[in-house]
Amino acid sequence: MGKESALDEVVAVGGLITDHHPLDFHTLGLAGCIDRLTGPLRQQGTAVRWDTPHWGIEIPADCASLLYQSAREALSNAFKYSDAAELTVQLSAVDHGIRLVVSDDGTGFDCHLALSGKNHGYGLRLMSVAVHEAGGTVSVCSKPGEGTTVTVTLPLD
Repeated sequence: MGKESALDEVVAVGGLITDHHPLDFHTLGLAGCIDRLTGPLRQQGTAVRWDTPHWGIEIPADCASLLYQSAREALSNAFKYSDAAELTVQLSAVDHGIRLVVSDDGTGFDCHLALSGKNHGYGLRLMSVAVHEAGGTVSVCSKPGEGTTVTVTLPLD
C-alpha cells in the first residue's frame, strides 16, 4: 500500500477547498496549514508563490484559525472563479498585527456587484463579519480582467 501525501486529503467539493486532516498549527505552523489548501489550485495548473516574512512571531490559536478560514475562503474563490495562472499568498507582521494577502492574476470581478448581490459574495461577507468582530479589517480589491487581492489584517494584542 502506497503512502498518501498530505495533499491527497485536501479536496475541493462544490468548489470549497476542504482539508480532511485536523489543523495542526503547532507542527505545521499557520503557513503550512494554509499551504495544504493550495493543493487543488496547483492540481489545476495554478502556480502558487509564497511570501512569509513573519517568521518568529507567535500567532495565538484563535487568530491563526481565523486567518486559516479566511485563506480557505479566498483560495476556494480563486479555485472556483479566477482561472488564475499565478497566485501569491503572503503572511507578514504589521504594526501590532498579522496580515494575510491572497492575490491572483485571474479573471477578477466587480467587487461592488459581488459583495452586494443576492446570489454571490456570502463567503466574503461572512469572512468580513468574523474578522471585524475580532477587531481586524478585510479588503477585497478586484476588477474584471485584472485579478483579485484579498487582504485580512488582525491585531495580535
